[in-house]
Amino acid sequence: MENNIKDKVVVITGASSGMGEAAAKHLSALGATVVLGARRADRIEKLAKEIRDNGGKALSIAADVTNRDQVKNLVDSAVKKFGRVDVILNNAGIMPLSPMDRLNVDEWDKMIDVNIKGVLNGIAAVLPHMKQQKSGQIINTSSVAGHKIFNGSAVYSATKFAVRALTEGLRMEVKPYNIRTTIVCPGAVKTELLEHITEADVQQANKDYVGAVGISSDSFARVVAFAISQPEDVDINEIIFRPTSQEL
Repeated sequence: MENNIKDKVVVITGASSGMGEAAAKHLSALGATVVLGARRADRIEKLAKEIRDNGGKALSIAADVTNRDQVKNLVDSAVKKFGRVDVILNNAGIMPLSPMDRLNVDEWDKMIDVNIKGVLNGIAAVLPHMKQQKSGQIINTSSVAGHKIFNGSAVYSATKFAVRALTEGLRMEVKPYNIRTTIVCPGAVKTELLEHITEADVQQANKDYVGAVGISSDSFARVVAFAISQPEDVDINEIIFRPTSQEL
């Protein structure tokens, strides 16, 4: 696996915690240079320092994925410092689940801004560089909820269905540039996502479920590494993974 990850420059959004943080640590351990983006500058700088102290290469750049200019700066900074960008992991996302009749319209808007527009901003930032390089890989985090609807997930699922549609459309368009595209759809993974749920009953139900069956963020990191590690003529387009005990 290490041979096609070592020395690659990997930009990761949502790198301050959870799956993004786990991916950064794992890919760095496999020899990648990681460029960490998130709103919480202190968290990603601490992570970057930890990676560097362990002998890895890491750069942290504060970036809110809903801000197109900040995401462009994140990617451009990676290219300026390291000369290229080989992979972007568009991982930042939020999950404030709620039944639609509770009319949490502001939360709907925020999910659209982060989960859909944030991914588009990442794509827009890397495409010019990858087209010029004639190589690269764009990995977008969707969800099992991008395949299935469950109680309270209607809007969240809609954003994750959209990520899958965008990534498949992108896959078809970037073939002339030798760019790979991957959708990663996690099931129940223990992360901070549940803290975004403002409806107490919905949050508790999901905490109980994920607490019972959820797996660690390291599972996501290994899946991402698997997709990157394939030979350049192999394009892993979508991976769905769940805890073995997850029925949904």
